[in-house]
This record gives sequence, C-alpha cells and structure tokens, in this order.
Amino acid sequence: MRGGLLAVMSTLLAGAVVAPGQETASPAPPPLPEGDVGIAAKYPGDAGIERAPAVLLHDSFEEWEAPADLHKKWTVVAHEGNMRIAAETANVHHGKRALEVAIPRQQEGLSVELRRAIENEQDVVFLRFYAKFEKEYDHARGSSHNGGLIAAHYFPGGRATPGIPADGRNKFLVNFETERGDHRSPGPLNIYVYYPEQGGIYGDHIYPTGKVVASVMRSPAPPPVSFGPHFVPRPDFIPELDRWYCYEYMVKANTPGQRDGRVALWVDGKLIADFPNFRLRDVESLKIDMIGIGLYLRPNTIRENRKWFDDVVAATSYIGPIYEPK
Repeated sequence: MRGGLLAVMSTLLAGAVVAPGQETASPAPPPLPEGDVGIAAKYPGDAGIERAPAVLLHDSFEEWEAPADLHKKWTVVAHEGNMRIAAETANVHHGKRALEVAIPRQQEGLSVELRRAIENEQDVVFLRFYAKFEKEYDHARGSSHNGGLIAAHYFPGGRATPGIPADGRNKFLVNFETERGDHRSPGPLNIYVYYPEQGGIYGDHIYPTGKVVASVMRSPAPPPVSFGPHFVPRPDFIPELDRWYCYEYMVKANTPGQRDGRVALWVDGKLIADFPNFRLRDVESLKIDMIGIGLYLRPNTIRENRKWFDDVVAATSYIGPIYEPK
C-alpha cells in the first residue's frame, strides 16, 4: 500500500503546479568548475568538440561564406541583412572567420540574432560564446540585449513573448548580457530573466552583487526574490570595448517544489556570478528548448553599433574556454 501511495504521489507531483511559497529550500549547492577543466580541455582548439556526447551545438563560423549559410545550422537567422561573416584578423577570435552583427542608427528597435531550437529539451544547459564589442560601441539608455539566450517555451510558434510575465508554467528566459544604465559603455554584465518571482512585467536584471532591477512593476508586486543563505555576492564586471572575452553561463531548472535551480556566469573561465536557490518553474514539463546569440537595441540613436561573435558551444555540462596546449 505504501509503495502504491508513493507511486501515485510521484505521478501527481510530476505534472502538478506547486503553489508559490511551498517550495523546499535547497541545501548548499556543489562547487562549480572554473578554467580548463570542461569539455573544451579534451578538444584542443575546439577541434572535434561537436562530437562530445554532451555538446548540443558548435559553430565556429568557419564553414560559412555568407549569412545565408547560417540557416544550415540555426533554426532562426533574424535580419541576416545586418550580419556579415567577418574574415579580418582583428575581428576574428579563433580560426579565420567570425560573425559580425550590426544595428543601424535609428529610433526603432531591431534584433539581429541567431537561435537554435533544442529538440530534446533539457533541464540544464551551458552556453559558451566569444564576443567583442566595437571600439566606439555606445547607445542611448533604453532596451538592450546583446549576448546569449537560454529559454524554455519563450517562443511559442516561433514568436517571442515580451511583456508576459513567467508564471512557473508558461515559460522562462535567461539572457547573459550587459545593461548600460548610468554606467560607461557597454555597462555591467547581468542576467535578464523571466521567472515566476520577477518583479516587473518585463524581465528583471539581476547583477552579480545580487541587486535586482525590475521595470514596469507588477501589481501586486511579488515578494523579493531570495537566492538563499549560500549566495555569495560578487562585484559587478564591465567588459572592455574592442576586446574578445569568453562568456559562458549555466541555467539549471529547479525540481518543481524545490529551490534547487541555479544560474552561474563565467568570463574567461572565471566564475563571476552564482545565483543558487533559483525558482524557474513549477512543472516538470517546462524545459529548455532554445539557445541563441545576438544584439538588440531600442533606441540606437547615437551611432551604428557592431558586435562580433565566435566559437559558440552549447552543452549539458561545463565547457570552459578554448584549450590551447602550451
């Protein structure tokens, strides 16, 4: 009887919605890797890294002659007329080619991006990419998304769903990007998140310090998000312009009913932010189904802005920077 009851309870919980405030606090999370201890360390120069069992996607842009070729690997190539396959040494991180994206000077918003659907949806995804902002990169204060994207059901039917808060059942989104605000360009790194405890109608910006900034507040406002007793605040980090960095981040969806979700950020293999105790979903069926990179600006009235991307890898375990044996 006891075994039968447990089986019934497990079945119910697998598809049940957990009431807010009923989540179980998580224990101390395990330490995170850093440096050359990930998948990339087994594939010098990233050669053959796409064959690693944990890898979901690899694109070094070496295969492509023109942006139209990107459709061979990416599900969505948005505004390919604003993309270019760069071959100049200064604008390539590794190998002979990289992806250049550009936003013209204009008031209207524009998103130039690549997205790849994950057919076998995942609970944990790591996304690593190299990126460089143009030397004079600058934009007016407003909306900017300019890095990586990991999402769960944020694009139903292929359409984005901004302004619709996450409720634990419909979606979640975690971008790794910078936010200009009142800082020097391009602004400090942060995660832009749609999650059940978001304070705004749009996503919240969450910084390594633990600071949470919401726009267009929801009513009634949800209680402040807590990253739990094991959260360690870290200093904000503003990338330098005209310099390549290795960006990587992990999104781990929580077990419904528990606060064991986690988001972590690395720059050049060094951990710069770790957000444990994260509630991203309340149902098991809400899993990661999309990854991406790109640049979105609204408005962009100061100048045309460019950014370069290279050596993109998505996987289900830590990747690390490109490994070059000494």
